[in-house]
Amino acid sequence: MEGVADGARSGHDGEEHRGHLVDDNVPVADGTLTSGNASGAEGDGTASRGRSRTNGNGAGNGPGDSASRPNKPRSFCKELPILIGIALVLALLIKTFLVQAFSIPSDSMQKTLQRGDRVLVDKLTPWFGSKPERGEVVVFHDPDNWLDGEPRAEPNAAQQVLSWIGLMPSVEEKDLIKRVIGVGGDTVECKGAVPLKVNGKALNEPYVYPGDTPCSKDMGGQFKVEVPQGYMWVMGDHRQNSHDSRYNQDDKYHGMVPVREVVGRAIVNAWPISRWGTLSVPDTFDQEGLNH
Repeated sequence: MEGVADGARSGHDGEEHRGHLVDDNVPVADGTLTSGNASGAEGDGTASRGRSRTNGNGAGNGPGDSASRPNKPRSFCKELPILIGIALVLALLIKTFLVQAFSIPSDSMQKTLQRGDRVLVDKLTPWFGSKPERGEVVVFHDPDNWLDGEPRAEPNAAQQVLSWIGLMPSVEEKDLIKRVIGVGGDTVECKGAVPLKVNGKALNEPYVYPGDTPCSKDMGGQFKVEVPQGYMWVMGDHRQNSHDSRYNQDDKYHGMVPVREVVGRAIVNAWPISRWGTLSVPDTFDQEGLNH
């Protein structure tokens, strides 16, 4: 019988077994509790101690039954808030330490980047001591009011929250994106209409906006500077439409950007899909003799 030890029966057939001892060597059914010296059932119909209790459906209620009973699955409605919480925490960690999305607010980096493009910025490598290198496109905090007077979009509450957790591009209007032209120890110069030079080497700049000259003749477009250690000289690819290092030489850093203000390197133009592509360092910055 299922769930009942051999030799223990209900009171309905107990008469024929009264006074007979049960052989202790008879095997006991799985999950059944025994007293070790089970006797036949009493005539009042009460099950012997060796018999497991059953409910009306014949299912056992002993410890063995609870151990084998499968756990009831958690309701999806109860799990959903937990999953959302985990996703938000992961998004915040990724945004803080790994990768963050930024929206391009102006035309200063045309033709490489268009207004409204979304780029992904690598924020991890600076944590390991990586420094900006020539030719990289970097995002950095406004070093000394470069953005004063520039129009700013006012994000709504939802955009602010989603931007804070990294699910939308940053709405922080105090960040800029430019190309690194010179790093600590470099000499950068523009003289006349000749190409831009770094450490005396002329740069071939195919990324410059069509129709622009690499060195403009306007005020600020002609210069020769030495970049201090811990700083960088940056310029936009749209040379005639970029308020960059050239036009901020009267600030407290003389147009230089402290490396500590760098948020990270822009590595991918992620949106729109039609303009997806990596932002690699142009070959002109790998030419022989450029390094000291």
